[in-house]
Amino acid sequence: MKTIKPEIITREVERLSIEAATFIEPDVLNSLIKARDNEKGLSKSILEQIIENDEIAKNEFVPMCQDTGIMIVFVEIGNEVFIDGDINDAINQGVRNGYINGYLRKSVVKSPLDRINTNDNTPAIIHIKHTLGDKLKITVCPKGAGSENMSKVKMLVPADGIEGIKKFVKETILEAGGRACPPLVIGIGIGGNLEKACLLAKEALLRDIDDESEDLSASKLEKELLKEINELNVGPMGLGGKTTALAVKINLYPCHIASLPVCVNLQCHAARHKKVIL
Repeated sequence: MKTIKPEIITREVERLSIEAATFIEPDVLNSLIKARDNEKGLSKSILEQIIENDEIAKNEFVPMCQDTGIMIVFVEIGNEVFIDGDINDAINQGVRNGYINGYLRKSVVKSPLDRINTNDNTPAIIHIKHTLGDKLKITVCPKGAGSENMSKVKMLVPADGIEGIKKFVKETILEAGGRACPPLVIGIGIGGNLEKACLLAKEALLRDIDDESEDLSASKLEKELLKEINELNVGPMGLGGKTTALAVKINLYPCHIASLPVCVNLQCHAARHKKVIL
């Protein structure tokens, strides 16, 4: 049995919180560079500015965006791992330290009704999954309101089929326009029920830019949707162009015979996330 002290978790979450806000993932940056080389005119200029912004953030150790998000934390705990303390408290302390010591904007309010800021960006939204083994995996995903506000979930019926899914996804992208800060990474959860579809979509945003779903039908739909979305001419920051999305990621889950839940979770061009395995 491996024992992990809560202070180690706090330290790592603090580090990940700052790095996620500051350092773009290499696969995301490479995708932006490829998109820039495929554009011209205004859309090319916008992508050049986005890339320059990401380089400045990395070199000067400052956030890529002023909206440093609400923190979503995905945790996988092996059955041979013992946490010597409260993991939720340890994670929240790490987020608190990261946002204070990293001078990141505090964007969380105590209640959605009274709107009083907690002043430390806690509490985080924490999802814990139990797995086999002696590893503890922590993935942080700071999510800004611009892209999150444009995300949608819809309970389709089986008769809507794949074409109904495509229609809903593309309507969501068109309605979002430039407000979600494209080019986007689009996470899509299909199946389960109302809340499971949303969690699937959020988890899809953590996948590598260049990977494909292991499910052949989902992989085919990912490719088709990416092509069709990039033909919508929303483009970088909603001002037109070939690149509305960098990637489409679909996660599936079994569902009821009478339902077809679909969630579209939009992520901006920064696609911020970082992980550690302890």
